[in-house]
Amino acid sequence: MNEPFLGSAAIAAGELTRHALRTRFTAVHHDVYVARDTELTALVRAKACWLRSRGHGVLAGFSAAALHRTKWIDHRLPATVIDTNRRPAPGIIVWAGAIDDDEICTVDGMRVTTPVRTAIDLARRYPLDVAIAAVDSLARATRLSVDEMTSSLDRFPGRHGRKNVNDVLAHVDPRAESPRETALRLLIVRAGYPRPVTQLPVRNEFGVLIGVVDLGWPDLKIAVEYEGAHHRMSRDQFDRDIRRFDEMIELGWIVIRVTAKDGEATVQRRLAAAWARRARDLDGVA
Repeated sequence: MNEPFLGSAAIAAGELTRHALRTRFTAVHHDVYVARDTELTALVRAKACWLRSRGHGVLAGFSAAALHRTKWIDHRLPATVIDTNRRPAPGIIVWAGAIDDDEICTVDGMRVTTPVRTAIDLARRYPLDVAIAAVDSLARATRLSVDEMTSSLDRFPGRHGRKNVNDVLAHVDPRAESPRETALRLLIVRAGYPRPVTQLPVRNEFGVLIGVVDLGWPDLKIAVEYEGAHHRMSRDQFDRDIRRFDEMIELGWIVIRVTAKDGEATVQRRLAAAWARRARDLDGVA
């Protein structure tokens, strides 16, 4: 049993004895169990929360995002459900509020807020940067467009957090591949630079695709790449990156490579140097 389950149901069905339930499984909530070695991911927490609600609730927020296969959700976050049962429970946040039938969908037999409603809830209930990264990831996982999210705002006139939703949607980019990439994009924009193109394809003089960079300005041939751990842990990936960057540099691109150890000041200094170099290049052409 790798999924959360109701202990009472397993005993009634003859699948487990009470002794086996006590010794081989761990209670996540009252009567909701998982195997002792189960990792409590956001998805597992969401499924356990759904079982605790006995099917009466609607999974929402990060729990809904997890059911929609969104990546990068902090496993330490409590599960979230919209439910009339407001009784406090460890590891669960219960939201009150109205929800229409067309804002609910079914995923793996569980009632979940739709991607659009999930995005709006995340945007209005969490701090700005947390919400932008969350909606970026949700939109990528569900292929949700900014236009779809924006058009749904008419359903929320005067609702708490509406201004925050507008601020979030102004910065969301469904093409972002990770929260780190989202944070890097926000840093760039807030430093006063034009919004970069995300997942920018780079081609050589023959139109052959060299690769795709995280962020960049094609007209200026400036690229910014966030290098996560996988870039260094995989030798093949490391070699491909080196060849790609070498070819881009030969074509006149400036490539700024950023890691988790680079602070904001370092990134801004590299950006300033790249833009100053391009300004000199343009002056030389003129």
